[in-house]
Amino acid sequence: MDTAARVPVALGSRSYEIVVGSGLLKHVGDLCGDLLPGRRVMIVTNPAVNRLYGTTVSNSLRRAGFQVATTEIPAGERAKSLRHAAGLYRAFLDNRMDRRSVVVALGGGVIGDLAGYAAATFLRGVPLVQIPTTLLAQVDSSVGGKVAVNLPEGKNLVGAFYQPSLVVADVRTLQSLPPRQMRGGLAEVVKYGMIADRELFTYVETYLDAILRAEEESLTYLVTRSCAIKAQVVEEDEREEGMRAILNFGHTVGHALETGAGYRKLLHGEAIAVGMVVATKLSVDRGLCEQRDLDRLRTLLIRIGLPVETSLDMKRLMRTIGYDKKVRNRMIYVVLTKGIGHVTLAEISDLGELRAAVRTTRST
Repeated sequence: MDTAARVPVALGSRSYEIVVGSGLLKHVGDLCGDLLPGRRVMIVTNPAVNRLYGTTVSNSLRRAGFQVATTEIPAGERAKSLRHAAGLYRAFLDNRMDRRSVVVALGGGVIGDLAGYAAATFLRGVPLVQIPTTLLAQVDSSVGGKVAVNLPEGKNLVGAFYQPSLVVADVRTLQSLPPRQMRGGLAEVVKYGMIADRELFTYVETYLDAILRAEEESLTYLVTRSCAIKAQVVEEDEREEGMRAILNFGHTVGHALETGAGYRKLLHGEAIAVGMVVATKLSVDRGLCEQRDLDRLRTLLIRIGLPVETSLDMKRLMRTIGYDKKVRNRMIYVVLTKGIGHVTLAEISDLGELRAAVRTTRST
């Protein structure tokens, strides 16, 4: 644990640390220590993650003096619903949780979002610790305090800004990920390179083989650097009133693809990969970046094993985009690139422009 990297998120009274390293799960209790106000803990996880890591985390917390209970939710994006949030409230009540009790989200992005939303709203807010076990969650969804559930009309339409007390990212958990999950998480790392760090983008290009082998040194660098980028953005714009919107690069179309596919066919990272291609094509069409930037992005995504095309019905896709949180006054706001490492927020008033960019990603 001495070699763990610590990324601070400076938000005044809501400040916290992201701890990144290998073998951290057995030290969760020590990391929480006196940081948390109460001794009663509810671990929220899913059956697969619980089998792998539940005992290690619960034993560590118990050794540190916490009273620990565990509740499971089903795996998959469809569990991120109001119905399952209500189930968590019931579990909290059954375990006599109060405002000092702690919710520990152990799992991927679905667990983090759902457990975080439940923590934010139960008794008007109880402490939250994020322990992400997927690459996607470690580099993105566990950091920054955005928690939410989905509605049939769209993704993350009911949620809150609610910062955790601590994030513990143990890169050793990534060695148990199926290859598809690892590839999906890399989409968000590529996003950080596209929006803020050309060197990070180049690192993924150069060391992709080591990354896909889940070598700890490469993964620690990716997670630490990605978290540092996101922390900086969140510090400047916690509630997405300006700069934080750049984190949505590829997400306008990506979220619509997830929703349109019923959260069954595409992983989040796979949908975002297609969304980034569409956003970059829009950028090329507007003269904001060069064709070689689009070619470089497509090439890297294909090497990773991510899709760059979609077969989703155009009408369904455009209808779903209309429900997106980034639509204001019937104007669609998208993040476009000015070249790898630089982005800008832009308006789309002509849906024909967006349709044209989407058509370039159509699969036959």
